Amino acid sequence: MTAAHGIRPSSDTVHVSATLDKAAAENFPVAPAFLPRAWRDGLTAVYGYARLVDDIGDGDLAPGGRDAVLLGLDPAAADDRLAMLDAFEADLRRVFGGTDGPPRHPLLLALQPVVRAHDLTPEPFLGLIEANRQDQRVTRYETYGDLAGYCELSANPVGRLVLSLTGTSTPERVRRSDAVCTALQIVEHIQDVAEDLGNDRIYLPAEDMRRFHVSEADLAAPSAGASVRSLVAFETERARELLNEGTPLVGSVHGRLRLLLAGFVGGGRAALRAVTAAGFDVLPGPPKPTKSGLLREVAAVLRTAPRKG
Repeated sequence: MTAAHGIRPSSDTVHVSATLDKAAAENFPVAPAFLPRAWRDGLTAVYGYARLVDDIGDGDLAPGGRDAVLLGLDPAAADDRLAMLDAFEADLRRVFGGTDGPPRHPLLLALQPVVRAHDLTPEPFLGLIEANRQDQRVTRYETYGDLAGYCELSANPVGRLVLSLTGTSTPERVRRSDAVCTALQIVEHIQDVAEDLGNDRIYLPAEDMRRFHVSEADLAAPSAGASVRSLVAFETERARELLNEGTPLVGSVHGRLRLLLAGFVGGGRAALRAVTAAGFDVLPGPPKPTKSGLLREVAAVLRTAPRKG
C-alpha cells in the first residue's frame, strides 16, 4: 500500500507509509482494490488516522520521535501518551477548521479533504482519541456493559465512518454496524489476551473471569487450562452472536459496498474459527485465520446475508 492520496510528497512519506502498511495485518480488508478510488482514498485516510491514534495509545510509534515533532512537540514527548493524544486532538481540530492553520501531521492533512468531501463530523474521530485516553486510565473492565461502553468509543466509530464515506448511513444500518464493530473489537481482545496482559491490560470482563474461575495468573500461563478455554469459548460465542446480529447490514447494501462489508463480517468469523480451531487456547499467541479461510467465510456471508431493499 502506498501513502494515502493527499499526503504531500516529503521525507515523511516513508514514515507515513509504515503506518498505513499495518493494514495488511488486520483481520479484515481496509481499502481493497475493487472499491472505487474515492472510497479507497477515504478509507485509507480514515485507517491512517485510526492506526496512528492506536499506536499513540499503545506506545507503538516509530522510534525517533518523528510523530511528536510533526505534532509540534519535542521528540522526547513521544513517550508521553497523554500529551501526544492531546496534541493529536489539537491537530484534529485543525482538520475541522481550527484557527491556527492546516493540520501538521501528514496523516491528518490527508484526512482533511476526505472530511470536507463527505461532510464528516468530529465525533467519531474524537471517540477514537477518548478510547485511547481511557486505555491510559483503565486497565480492567468489571462488566460486559463496561467493555461495551469502551467499544462504543474504540470500534463503533469506524463502522459509522465507513457508512458516512459511502453515503449509506441510516439509523438501522448504524445499529447493525455497531454490532459488527463491537464484535470485531471483542475478537481482537480474545486473540490478544497474552499481549494485552503483557501491557497490564485485561479486556475480559472481571465478572466473566469469576464465573469461569479464571485468575490473572491463569492468563499469564504459557498455555490455557480448562477454565481459561471455557472463558474464551464463552467470549467467542458472544462475539459470534454480535456478528450474526450485524450481518443483515451486508444484505441492506448493494454492489461493491456489499462485498466490503462482507469482508468485515467474514474477517471476524474467520478469526473466531481460528480461535475455535486452536481449542480456545489463545495464550501461546493470537490464532490467525488463513487467507483461504477468510475467503470461505466472506463467501458464506455473501450467500447467507438476507437482502433488503
